[in-house]
Amino acid sequence: MHEQDTGSNPDGTSHIGRATFGDVFAVGEFRVLWICQVLSVLGDQLARVALTLLVYDRTHSPLLAAVTFAASVVPTFVGGVALAGLADRLPRRRVMITCDLARAVGVLAMAVPGVPLAALVALLFTVTMIGTPFTSARAAVYPEILSADRYVLGSAVTLTTYQLAQVIGFAAGGAIVGFVGVRTSLLADAATFAASALFIRIWVGERPASRPPQEDGPSHLADLIGGVRLVFARPGLRTPMLLGWLAAFYNAPEGVAAPLAQSLHAGTAAVGLILAAAALGASVGAVAFSRLVRPSARLSWMRPLAIASCAVLTLFALRPGLPLTLAILFCSGVFDCFQVAASAAFVTTAPVAHRSQAFGLAQAGMSLGQGTAMILAGAAAEHFASATVIAVAGALGTVTAVAVAASGPSRQQQAPVSLCAELMDQPGSQDLTCQASDRLS
Repeated sequence: MHEQDTGSNPDGTSHIGRATFGDVFAVGEFRVLWICQVLSVLGDQLARVALTLLVYDRTHSPLLAAVTFAASVVPTFVGGVALAGLADRLPRRRVMITCDLARAVGVLAMAVPGVPLAALVALLFTVTMIGTPFTSARAAVYPEILSADRYVLGSAVTLTTYQLAQVIGFAAGGAIVGFVGVRTSLLADAATFAASALFIRIWVGERPASRPPQEDGPSHLADLIGGVRLVFARPGLRTPMLLGWLAAFYNAPEGVAAPLAQSLHAGTAAVGLILAAAALGASVGAVAFSRLVRPSARLSWMRPLAIASCAVLTLFALRPGLPLTLAILFCSGVFDCFQVAASAAFVTTAPVAHRSQAFGLAQAGMSLGQGTAMILAGAAAEHFASATVIAVAGALGTVTAVAVAASGPSRQQQAPVSLCAELMDQPGSQDLTCQASDRLS
């Protein structure tokens, strides 16, 4: 048996309105998945810091240490393209448990003394890549356990948790690794994956695969091509996905945080403040947006906020000092709250049978875009001032955002999806909502 949010009050009557955090965390399966997310992200951040320090300690090479750190990011793209569809063809709980156990074994292998450097990087690549089908499976399960506005608020909780856990993990990672040691840190990361698998096995219900494999089904390549065609051909999927990819532009400051701090004569401590400012703004914005904006109005705000998240960075052309720099980055992070609406619109519009694959492809594109943008920003900062690089990235992002917003469905066409949260709270109306989303798509 598994607990599912039915959108009803305790007396059995349906209710329509904004969800609260209490409503979201009242759903047992969501609580378990949220706890697993916290454990995994904190463990991952700890392991990334530990491996970077381990490689540097062995080689004393900043380049190899950077390559090791990058090897924990790049596989997200590979996994999103190649593996995300597994969570549609297999039961999603089974996929999550298998991924957790495989990652636990991989991290344990990293902790074995004397593992060659190349093997460490390969293991890190594999462990990170295996995480993609887990994330896609979890994203596809959320709409099944959280109905209506609870799903939107649950998405905001997930995004905020990830951002805060990353900040905490990076901020405390070095100190923790220095105190307990590299291998103990890796063992702790493996333990988080094992605990996550156990929690999901006990407290998350089993559900059948949404698209079981068939003898005469399409090949993996044909299935992948079909998934790519799906997310790009349907406006209801393409527009929120492309808006989500704008993160590549407004995350560019992360790629030049160190030279930006140096140009501000603010010292190394400012690097942490620069990295934390946008993350803090994103956390505040996601919670405020999901709680203060009416469900039916969120899609109307999605495009203006997406444009603003990039446009505010053009203020770097004024060469601001550290206080104004942090304020600009914080505001850009706040405007990032449009990702809550974009993610909810994308996942609820995606056909159930292809939901995990669609989410994985969107995630892969975002990962590729962010990595590419950071590399290009860093390369440009070799020849131009960091503030100029950020201003140009903001301007390019603004132009792109306007183009995507102008080419997407009109507000009238968006109406069926924007009303989805309210319709799904009414008994027997979930089929109607799905049909409306399909017409939009």
